[in-house]
Amino acid sequence: MSATSSPSVSYELTGDVALVRVDDGKVNVLSHEVIAALQESLDRAESEAKAVVLMGRPGKFTAGFDLKVMQSGPEAASNLFRAGMDLFVRLYEFPIPVVAACTGHAFAAGAIWLMCCDVRIGADVPAKIGLNETAIGMVLPTSVVTLARDRLSPRHVHSSVLLARLYSPASATDVGYLDWVVPEDELEEAAMAEAAGLAESLSIKAFAATRRIIRGPVAESVHQMLDDDTRSFTVGLAT
Repeated sequence: MSATSSPSVSYELTGDVALVRVDDGKVNVLSHEVIAALQESLDRAESEAKAVVLMGRPGKFTAGFDLKVMQSGPEAASNLFRAGMDLFVRLYEFPIPVVAACTGHAFAAGAIWLMCCDVRIGADVPAKIGLNETAIGMVLPTSVVTLARDRLSPRHVHSSVLLARLYSPASATDVGYLDWVVPEDELEEAAMAEAAGLAESLSIKAFAATRRIIRGPVAESVHQMLDDDTRSFTVGLAT
């Protein structure tokens, strides 16, 4: 297990699979420090691995962006939003397969994170997953809605984006946040096995090229939206 620039993020290479774990001992909020450490881990994985597993701590994948930062002022909030979205879009375009091991709750930014991974395996635990922004007074940026339209089931986009529905891990498989669930004590093994299988079976060059074809148009649109979304980003609106 290798240290990163954040004590909350660890990196371990096993064969061709990089396991990146986020564990802050609390609810796994995404701060600038954690996001930077995740970017650093992706740099390493891109240079030495053929697949990546991203994993949270028991019961908590992530509660989303650090609310202390989000509530400290408009500029701080928009800067953290942009840092997070740059990470998520990088995952969406990443040249090797990315497997998410969703250990539990994944709210707001956590749900966006799941949408940007290739394979999402969840622990079958009491947890809630979803985009809860409109329930807490936030307008979902156009870039996030665009990703949701691409990655969620068309039957559930309206409820997920507009009505802020939250789902159990089992229900989230039908919605499109997760692909399947396993017992909690089997999650890490299942995610690592899935990533190792992808690393072995896929031509990484062909994967990266096909990735650009299948996700390139959406990624380009999201990139074009991000500057405006960052400028107009607000944490809360009056009820």
